[in-house]
Amino acid sequence: MKLAFLYAGQGNQHVGMGMDLYEQYPDFRRFYDTPSAGFNIKELIQNGPEEVLGETRHTQPCMVAFCAGITALLEQEGILPQMAAGLSLGEYSALTAAGVFDPDTAIALTAFRGKAMETAVGDLPCGMAAILNLDRDTLQKACDEASSLGIVEIANYNCPGQLVIAGEAEAVKKAGELALASGARRCIPLHLPGPFHSSLMSPAGDALADYFKKISFGEMRFPVIFNTTAKSLQPGETIPALLEKQVQSSIYFEDSIRYMEQLGIDTAVEIGPGKVLSGFVKKTTKAIKTYAVEDAESLRAVISALKGETQ
Repeated sequence: MKLAFLYAGQGNQHVGMGMDLYEQYPDFRRFYDTPSAGFNIKELIQNGPEEVLGETRHTQPCMVAFCAGITALLEQEGILPQMAAGLSLGEYSALTAAGVFDPDTAIALTAFRGKAMETAVGDLPCGMAAILNLDRDTLQKACDEASSLGIVEIANYNCPGQLVIAGEAEAVKKAGELALASGARRCIPLHLPGPFHSSLMSPAGDALADYFKKISFGEMRFPVIFNTTAKSLQPGETIPALLEKQVQSSIYFEDSIRYMEQLGIDTAVEIGPGKVLSGFVKKTTKAIKTYAVEDAESLRAVISALKGETQ
């Protein structure tokens, strides 16, 4: 078995996530009890309200704390991956698992990142939309044509048949209409608080670049596949530069899955609420078996299954 950990991004957070782990596993609690986020993570996750948890400045450190806690519990059982990847925010959880950040640093960093992303576009009307069942080139042509109304770009290459566009509201709406006219099955508006992974987020990239000068980056104990390159760290690349680019550039999760498959990954564990990434893997390749951990029950099931495979 050659194992990868996949870390969920923003969007599937919910009130109560991880609270059964908090109650049943003392070693999980420290990740929710840390003051690093600048607010009470455990209190917000336990009691909400949902709309406050859904604010980017809160969602991001809460998700990182959740994922770091599960990773620690898996590691206690001797379960470590050969590599890791994460979708958007999940890349920070992957880097934390790999030892680049300690959990407290990652939680503080993503609290800062969330605030920077919230304020990047000011009051500019923006949007995002998922485009189903349209190829990349055709969608790019739709974005190019709609760009007369403002910035609109392909933000996410998630898996075959699922792309995401982001940008200024009118341009996104027009690109969606053109995509439907070109054969897309659906255009689904996404309720996210900003045009994530578009060039409109460049102020957040600049803010992160300054923040990165104040923190240290550890050596990776296993490779992380980066969103913007769909590869592990290459000669001449630096993690700060890739993370600065990531917040304002397209992310290539489908390509990352294919790269892991080329490197021999045959098993993936998704860590985070929901099973979105497992779905992306299944739509991309049949060569990688997927598991998902999001609560105490699934944690025990995955530990049992993986230990059974290695015996």
